Amino acid sequence: MGILLKIRFMFGCCYKSVLSCFAQWEEVSGYDDGMNPIRTYQVCNVMEANQNNWLRTTYIARRDVQRVYVEMKFTVRDCNSIPNIPGSCKETFNLFYYESDSDSATPTTPFWMENPYVKVDTIAPDESFSKLENGRVNVKIRSFGPLSRNGFYLAFQDLGSCMSLISVRVFYKKCPSVIANFAVFPETVTGAEATSLVIAPGTCLTNAVEVSVPLKLYCNGDGEWMVPVGDCTCSSGYEPAEKETACQACIPGTFKAKQGKGPCSPCPPNSRTTLGAATICPCRTGFYRADNDQPEMACTSVPSIPRNVISNVNKTSLSLEWSEPLDTGGRDDLLYNIICKKCSVERKICSRCDDNVEFVPRQLGLTEKHVFISNLLAHTRYTFEIQAVNGVSNKSPHSPQFASVSITTNQAVHFLSATDSSLSLSWLPPEKPNGIILDYELKYWEQEQDEKTASTITSQKNSIRIDGLRAAASYAVQVRARTVAGYGKYSRPVEFQTQNESTSIRPSVCLCVCLSVCSLRHSHGLTPGMKVYIDPFTYEDPNEAVREFAKEIDVSCVKIEEVIGAGEFGEVCRGRLKLPGRREIFVAIKTLKAGYTERQRRDFLSEASIMGQFDHPNIIHLEGVVTKSRPVMIVTEFMENGALDSFLRMNDGQFTVIQLVGMLRGIAAGMKYLAEMNYVHRDLAARNILVNSNLVCKVSDFGLSRFLEDDATDPTYTSSLGGKIPIRWTAPEAIAYRKFTSASDVWSYGIVMWEVMSYGERPYWDMSNQDVINAVEQDYRLPPPMDCPTALHQLMLDCWVKDRNNRPKFAQIVNTLDKLIRNAASLKVVSNANPGPSQPLLDRTVPDYTTFTTVGDWLDAIKMGRYKENFINAGFTSFDLVAQMTAEDLLRIGVTLAGHQKKILGSIQDMRLQMNQTLPVQV
Repeated sequence: MGILLKIRFMFGCCYKSVLSCFAQWEEVSGYDDGMNPIRTYQVCNVMEANQNNWLRTTYIARRDVQRVYVEMKFTVRDCNSIPNIPGSCKETFNLFYYESDSDSATPTTPFWMENPYVKVDTIAPDESFSKLENGRVNVKIRSFGPLSRNGFYLAFQDLGSCMSLISVRVFYKKCPSVIANFAVFPETVTGAEATSLVIAPGTCLTNAVEVSVPLKLYCNGDGEWMVPVGDCTCSSGYEPAEKETACQACIPGTFKAKQGKGPCSPCPPNSRTTLGAATICPCRTGFYRADNDQPEMACTSVPSIPRNVISNVNKTSLSLEWSEPLDTGGRDDLLYNIICKKCSVERKICSRCDDNVEFVPRQLGLTEKHVFISNLLAHTRYTFEIQAVNGVSNKSPHSPQFASVSITTNQAVHFLSATDSSLSLSWLPPEKPNGIILDYELKYWEQEQDEKTASTITSQKNSIRIDGLRAAASYAVQVRARTVAGYGKYSRPVEFQTQNESTSIRPSVCLCVCLSVCSLRHSHGLTPGMKVYIDPFTYEDPNEAVREFAKEIDVSCVKIEEVIGAGEFGEVCRGRLKLPGRREIFVAIKTLKAGYTERQRRDFLSEASIMGQFDHPNIIHLEGVVTKSRPVMIVTEFMENGALDSFLRMNDGQFTVIQLVGMLRGIAAGMKYLAEMNYVHRDLAARNILVNSNLVCKVSDFGLSRFLEDDATDPTYTSSLGGKIPIRWTAPEAIAYRKFTSASDVWSYGIVMWEVMSYGERPYWDMSNQDVINAVEQDYRLPPPMDCPTALHQLMLDCWVKDRNNRPKFAQIVNTLDKLIRNAASLKVVSNANPGPSQPLLDRTVPDYTTFTTVGDWLDAIKMGRYKENFINAGFTSFDLVAQMTAEDLLRIGVTLAGHQKKILGSIQDMRLQMNQTLPVQV
C-alpha cells in the first residue's frame, strides 16, 4: 500500500492550512486521548436552511496511480438530539474530486459545485451522537478512478449537518516486489478498476534460466499477486538455495548436468572436478564416456582381450569361438570385431584380406562369441585378430586389445555332391590371375592307378561335374586356370570318393526322372548336365513327385509349439524337429486343415514337391513332409525374423545401405538359381521373402510358381484366365497377356528392391490396381525412396524396362550388386527425388504437409508416428515450428536413431521447399 496524503487537521487560517474552505467550515483545535494536539474541521449550521458548505484539500500529485482510496474519520450529531431545528438537518456529507495537471485552484475556482467536481459518494455515518454523549468516530473508505491528470483535489460538501472531519488519508494499493519460481517480479501498482489485473513481467534470478514463457505475474485490485505464469529454474551447475529464492554454484566435487530444481550430485565413479559450478565431472585418466553416455553415468574403460580362442579349419573355411574378456571395462555394450590378414609365408608379410572372404553372421560388431569364415584361399596362411570393443573403445588413444590365431587353409577343390558314377566339384578362382581366365582344366585319376592314367576335362566355370566314374572309388583331383598367357600351376591333389551303387537312386525312380529330363531337354534344347526343375503336375500320379522330392518325416519327430500365422490351406506354426542322429532344430510347420479334398491335399503338397528340388542358401530349405498321419504337414527351416516387408517396417531406418544391399544380393542370388533351373516364381514380393536371425533373405512361397513351357525363342507361362495376379509386382506383359518369364520375375525383383530401400512402403502407395496399370502403361516408374543410392534406383529402372528382352538377367543383377558392395563409395551417391520418367501427380514420395491437420498426422504419414509425444512435449506442435527444426533439436527431444533423424530431416526439408513454393509472388 502507498500513501499519497495523510491529513490530521491543524489549527490555523482556513486558506493557509492543508485544507481550503468555503462558507461555514471551521478549523478547531483540541487534544486526543494521549494529550496530543489535533485539529479538525467542523460545521454545524443546522439552524439555517439551504446550507452548501465546501472544504477542499491541497493539490495531491498522482504519481502514475490510476485508482485512489480515501479513508475518512468523522463524527456526526444526531439530528433528533438537536431541539427546535427550524431548517433541514442532515446526517450525511458528499465526497468529490477534481483532476488537474497543475496546482491551479483558488478560493473561487474551480466553482464550488458538483460540476466541475466529480462526486464520489454520499457518506453516511454508522453511528451518530447526541449532545450528552461523546462523539463516536466513524471510519469510511471510498475509491475512485481511473485518473488521467497529473494530480487532483478532494472536496467535502456539507448540506446541513452537524459534524466534525477528524482525519483524511489518501492512499493507493500496490503488489510488492516478490520472488516466485526463481524469478523476480517488480513492485506493481494496481489497475484503474477494483477488478483490474495488471501484468508484471518477471526476470529470472542470477544463474537461472527460463523453462517456459511468457514469464509474468498478475497483480489484482487488492494489491495481491495471482498465480504466476511461466517458470525459471536453476541453470546447469547451480542448485536452489535460500528457500528457493536464489541459485548457488555446485561446490567442487559435485556437479549438475541439467537445468532444473534438483540439487547438485557427487561426481560419479572414475570422475572428478575441482571447480565450482560444474556441469560435468571429467573422467580420470584411462576412463572415458561414450558419446551417448549421460554425465550422471560412471566413466568406464576399454575391455581386456577375449579369452579361450578355439579355431577349427575345414578346407577353406574356419570357425572361431572365444570367451568373454575378464574385464569388460564396466560396460554392457561389448562387441567383437574380426580382423582378417593374409600372410606370405616366404616374406612373413601380412595384409588385409580381400572382400570376397565371407563372415557369418558378420565381421564387425558381433554380439555373438563365434563366427564362421568362408571363401578363404587354399594353401594360404591367415591371421585372425579378435578384438573386444565397447562404447568407449573409440575414445581411447590405444588400439583395441585382441587375441590372435593363425591358420593355413589346405584344400583347393570343394566337394558338392556325388553319385555312384559322378562327382560334382567346385573351386575358388586364383587370387591374382595373369589376365582374364579363359577356362579351367581339371585333371583326375583313380587313386589305385598311376597319375599317368589321368584324364582331363575343361570348364569355363569354377565348377564341374565329372561323369563316367566307378562306383565306390577314390579319385585324386587337381585344377589349374588358363589365361592368354597360358596355364598356371596345378593345385595340390585332393581325394574324393563316389557312392556305392546301393546308395544311389532307385532304378524305377531314376527311369522316371531321366525320361522327364530327357524329354524336356529334347524339347527345350537344354545344356547337358544342367539340373532342371520338374513340374510335379507332369507326373501321372502327383503323389509320386512328393515321394521323389520330399523326405517323409515321422510325426513323432515333430513338436508343434505355437501358431504363428495362417496359410491358404491351414495354420502356420513354429515347432521343433528332432531327427535321429541330428540335433534338435526350430522349424516352421504348415498344416493342412481338416476336411480337405484330394485336390486340396495335392495342391498343398505340390509346394513341397517344388521346394524339395531346390538346394541354395537363399531358397527356403525343405526339411520334409508328414503325409502318413494327420494333420498333413510341410516342415521347413524356421526364419526367426519372418516376412521381409513387416520386418523392415518394424525396423525402419535401422540398417546401413550395405546391409540393405546385402539383403538384395541374397534375394537376387536365390532368383538366379531358380532362373538357371528354368523356374519362374510369378509372385516375387517382399512379403514372400523370409529373413533369419543373421539377416539372410530366402525366397519362399512357391504356390504360384510353375515350370516354363517354352520354346527356344520365347519361353512363357500362360495362366488360366481369371487367375489372381499381384498387380503392383507384376510386369506389364504378364498382366496383359498372362505371360510369365524369368524376365517378368526380374520386373518383380525391381519392385522388391524398391520395397527394401523404402523399408516396406507399399508400392504405388494408395493408388488402385487400375491406376497402377494405367500409370505403368504411360511409362510411370516408381521414384527413388528416401536416401536411395542412385546406382540402386538405376538398377530398379533397368528391371522395369518395358521390353522384357532388354531387362537384365539375374546373373547380371548379382554381379552388379557385388560390384556395388565392393565399391562402397558408389553407394554414397544418393538419387534426387524422381530422376526417372514419371508423372508429377503420381510422385508421392514427398507428402504435402498442407494435407495434414496436425503434426502428429504428418509424422504418421512418414512412418515416424512413434515420436508424436516427443514433438508435443517439446512444443513442436505447428508446422512453422517443425520447419525450423535441426538435427540438434531432434536429438534433444529423443530421436536418437540416425536413420530416423535422416528421414524426419528429409521430410522437413521437403516441407521447407513446399512452404517456399506457397509464398506469394512479390510484384
